[in-house]
Amino acid sequence: MPSSPNAPTSLAAQMGEAPAPLYARVKQMISQQIQSGAWPPHYRVPSESELVNELGFSRMTINRALRELTAEGMLVRMQGVGTFVAEPKGQSALFEVHNIAEEIAQRGHRHHCVVVSLVDEVAGPERAMALDLREGQRVFHSRIVHFENDVPVQIEDRFVNPVVAPDYLKQDFTRQTPYAYLSQVAPLTEGEHVVEAILADADECRLLQIERGEPCLLIRRRTWSGRNTVTSARLLYPGSRYRLEGRFGS
Repeated sequence: MPSSPNAPTSLAAQMGEAPAPLYARVKQMISQQIQSGAWPPHYRVPSESELVNELGFSRMTINRALRELTAEGMLVRMQGVGTFVAEPKGQSALFEVHNIAEEIAQRGHRHHCVVVSLVDEVAGPERAMALDLREGQRVFHSRIVHFENDVPVQIEDRFVNPVVAPDYLKQDFTRQTPYAYLSQVAPLTEGEHVVEAILADADECRLLQIERGEPCLLIRRRTWSGRNTVTSARLLYPGSRYRLEGRFGS
């Protein structure tokens, strides 16, 4: 993340005198800095302590303003790093299945990913049912974090049917996404989505670099190629950084 450039004028001078709760005035000041372009995407916002010293308000007031702006998607707070101006929210197709690397590239941004794990496992009852396998059969399991301009935007937790993709574990998914590979070996003919709003667990918060309690969007997705179930995937997005979009037709 780039460090903050010096603001062109003092923050206190941006506050205005409109009668409003103090935290709302702080939010308005920060919003104005962002909307004017003075604080562009990835700009490092002054710390709570710096804002307290600059504006003369309590830490509680500053904290509330930053928390609410984060929940509204204007800021991104990364544990141990700082608070930054968010990119305009990316969007992911809700009713179509797309390659996240291509989605990010279409926005003119950089994609890379980190493979957290790539293993084979024994299918328990739930996983066997999801993949239409027998309990105790082997399944392939990948866990990957996708980044947009070095900011984590998705955890892809995917189970794959070895019958339709026997070489899955041999792939380098830092070069080609699982979606792209599976589209070659088992072209998608049908998909199923379930969408939920959840709170991430501690490990997911660490991987997504978000604070505990930040709402997340979860897609549970199953896909088929012909009669074969190909994957059962769990795709987790930080709610402050992504939106899901769909279009209906009659």
